[in-house]
Amino acid sequence: METVTKRLYEGLFLVDSGEAAADWQGINDHVKKVLERNEVEIVKMCKWDERPLAYPILGRKRGTYILVYFNAPCGKLGAIERDAQLSERILRILILRGDHITPENMEKDTPATIVEKKQVASASAVKAAEEAKAAAAAEAKTKAEAKDEKVSNIDEKDEATAENKDDGTSDVDEKQD
Repeated sequence: METVTKRLYEGLFLVDSGEAAADWQGINDHVKKVLERNEVEIVKMCKWDERPLAYPILGRKRGTYILVYFNAPCGKLGAIERDAQLSERILRILILRGDHITPENMEKDTPATIVEKKQVASASAVKAAEEAKAAAAAEAKTKAEAKDEKVSNIDEKDEATAENKDDGTSDVDEKQD
């Protein structure tokens, strides 16, 4: 009975950026399928980054990198690389042994997640600014309405005073009686 030793590996898969943008889930499923076909246990899989290539690969000038940490038997690496080379969706692959990788290293932010976090932060900042602007506008409207109400109350008092004077009676005349 032979025991199979599985080791931790780090794989970097290069795929076409246009195809990744159009069908991200399909690309992820394809990479998973290539790995699982070769008895691989995926530990973590994430988008690493989208970058221009140093030289065109199959006519593509930009590529998206997918970073995968996986446990696999040593003898399956050749089969994984062969399947990736035969795939039309995977442009290149690099697999390195990951004995030095800790779980903390796996959880570090990738360039793609840093960009996503910045976008989320800027979107929430924009939303907060819009909410503050709306609150300020509502407060200004409330103050303007209160001012208009005050002015209308003063106008009503002035009209009442003017009506009393038009009657020909005054407070002084009433007191003399």
